[in-house]
Amino acid sequence: MENKNGFIKEINENQGLIFKIASIYTNSIEDRNDLMQEIVYQLWKSFHTFDKRSSVSTWMYRVAMNVAIYYLKSAKKKVQTIPMEEQFLHFTEIENKEMEEKWQVLKHHIDKLNLLDKGIIILYLENKSHEEIAQIIGISVSNVGTKFYRIKEKLKQQILKQ
Repeated sequence: MENKNGFIKEINENQGLIFKIASIYTNSIEDRNDLMQEIVYQLWKSFHTFDKRSSVSTWMYRVAMNVAIYYLKSAKKKVQTIPMEEQFLHFTEIENKEMEEKWQVLKHHIDKLNLLDKGIIILYLENKSHEEIAQIIGISVSNVGTKFYRIKEKLKQQILKQ
């Protein structure tokens, strides 16, 4: 991945993960779009550092989640953004109304989780293995399993109370 075309190709192939991470860590469309733009910008800035020790999607998840967490922590500060090419801003929206409603219920409960737990559950929803999650988050595989079990129980209890 050494050129602009390679970067654009990877962004297009992985735009869903950027959308999902931005959606889970924000509460408004404007904030989501700002965060997606910041994620793409940070991916571009660090594109030359990708060393291929992991898959591109694993690297992108790690960058995107770090950007999202930093974004939340510095939400009081106004993040300066630069205009991105139009092609980066056309992410697919969920079209199925029933799926959208289910997602909103799940997102409501995920929003109550701490930042690390949010990251783990979104990666799980992306069908990432415990090993991939551990690599992206930076914790042990056994810790992922333990945390994931606790997160599932917490979400189950929240949803049952509803």
